[in-house]
Amino acid sequence: MEPAEAVQSDADDDAATQSGDASSQLPPRAGWFGWRARFPLTARVVRVGTSVLAGALLLVALVVPDRLDRMSFQSFLRLPVELIVLAVVLLVLPARARRIAAVVTGAIVGLSTVLKCLDMGFYETLARPFDLVFDWVLLSDAADWMKDSFGHSGEVLAIIGVIVLLIAVLAGSALAMVRLADVLARHRPMAVRTTLVLGVVWIMCFTLSVQVGGVTLATKGYSQFLSNRVKYVREGLGDADVFKKQLTVDAFAKTPPNQLLTGLRGKDVLFTFIESYGRVALDDPTMAPEMDKTLTAGDARLKAAGFSSRSAWLRSPVTGAGSWLAHSTFLSGLWIKNQQRYRTVTTSTRATLTSYFQKTGAWRTVGIVPGVRKSWPEGKYFGLDNIYDSTHLGYQGPYFSWTPVPDQFSLESFEKLEYGKKNRDPIMAEIILASSHNPWSPIAHTIPWNQLGDGTIFNQIKKEGTNPTEVWKSAKRVRTEYRKAIQYSVDSLTQWVQRYGNKNTVLVFLGDHQPVPTVTGGTADRDVPITIVAHDPKVLDKISSWGWTDGLKPADSAPVLGMDKFRDRFMTAYAK
Repeated sequence: MEPAEAVQSDADDDAATQSGDASSQLPPRAGWFGWRARFPLTARVVRVGTSVLAGALLLVALVVPDRLDRMSFQSFLRLPVELIVLAVVLLVLPARARRIAAVVTGAIVGLSTVLKCLDMGFYETLARPFDLVFDWVLLSDAADWMKDSFGHSGEVLAIIGVIVLLIAVLAGSALAMVRLADVLARHRPMAVRTTLVLGVVWIMCFTLSVQVGGVTLATKGYSQFLSNRVKYVREGLGDADVFKKQLTVDAFAKTPPNQLLTGLRGKDVLFTFIESYGRVALDDPTMAPEMDKTLTAGDARLKAAGFSSRSAWLRSPVTGAGSWLAHSTFLSGLWIKNQQRYRTVTTSTRATLTSYFQKTGAWRTVGIVPGVRKSWPEGKYFGLDNIYDSTHLGYQGPYFSWTPVPDQFSLESFEKLEYGKKNRDPIMAEIILASSHNPWSPIAHTIPWNQLGDGTIFNQIKKEGTNPTEVWKSAKRVRTEYRKAIQYSVDSLTQWVQRYGNKNTVLVFLGDHQPVPTVTGGTADRDVPITIVAHDPKVLDKISSWGWTDGLKPADSAPVLGMDKFRDRFMTAYAK
């Protein structure tokens, strides 16, 4: 060693010694990181616990079902192949790439977990998964439902809770994946052996179809879930082209107006939708007896007033919610199964059942739509000369949860504003009865028609009603209130016909969709009742070949027709 280098080396050693002495005299490190040195055992427990929690979080995210009815303890005892594949990928990547991959895959797992949560909610309300292409607009409707059901404070708290939960899930899954990657890197030999063993176990269990409590142990469900979502998105994006072709096919497009609906000339034709009036209301043994009484009483009222009726079933494109999709399906003669189709058809020149009435020039066409509280530009598409929304019916009473105007008042307003006028033209009306809209609490009840006034009488009726917060704690109570709401709507309608109907009245009333799975029990059945009521026997004679059941209750064996098929069948029957 050269003398100069020796001097420099000694100086470096002295500096290092002095630095070590100085640092040994400093107080122990404080703050978040300092406690690890002071409490090494606790630090080790926390480190191991955090790693275990991270692994458990990722495992749950990968195996959790996207439907509440499939949730069980056994569903979390599965071994997902995706977790093994992730471990292999993280083990083979270099440090920098490993961390980037961990953050990205963690975020993907977090997003898919959020999507599963959305699926849970949609399966509970619409009996289908969330549509990544078309369903974003429905989130605002969900917020409106929260506001109507639980007030503005409940809506705000729900939105805040969702945002916080979203951030927590995304951040938590990304951090968990990074943590898992670090653990694999620090304990690489053991991690490689463990991953290899788990891979062999998965292959054996998958090959032998090993099950635990009826649930397959080796699963690739997460990959299938992602694959299905990609498939749904691809189909959704391609659906627009398919629907545009269907849009141009209309058997009556070139029919002269004077040849349309000639079998109904001079009649008042009322198309009335009863919200959520589904087959379950008539088939379910806990609801059927009371509904039978209501329909029997309605039959008696109608017969006393000289009316007859026939009923059958329609198959709705939706269940649980999405009334506007069902209404547009029924009226347009097209299967409107998503929001994109709805927007396309309502901005097209496709004629509807109601617009064909308008096209003849033989009817004044009106809409009674109490559920509409905002601008409704689509109303023009349906061919309605005049539209009465919730602000134009003269109602001064309270809301009943989501429902702005009770059905009985809506029907009475229709009588005063349009139907009861003297020397008027025949009327074709689209009437929406919204009192049976979810959440069915509180609900109104029928009162003497001459006491309706401006609707303020319903303030006391609402006070006597049930609290939705309490009702929705019990599925049994929800079903009871649902049944009562349907009874109220049917009673209001049949009483109105008995009171105001005449020899020219023709009423077509139907449900728009089945209620939510809480009521239906998760059935995939989408059937709804439909009934045609008329005073003139010639009206029902024209559908005698349809095989419908006499009365307001369709038989179990009554025909089931796709809701999109009704328009053309109805127009064909009454074209002569």
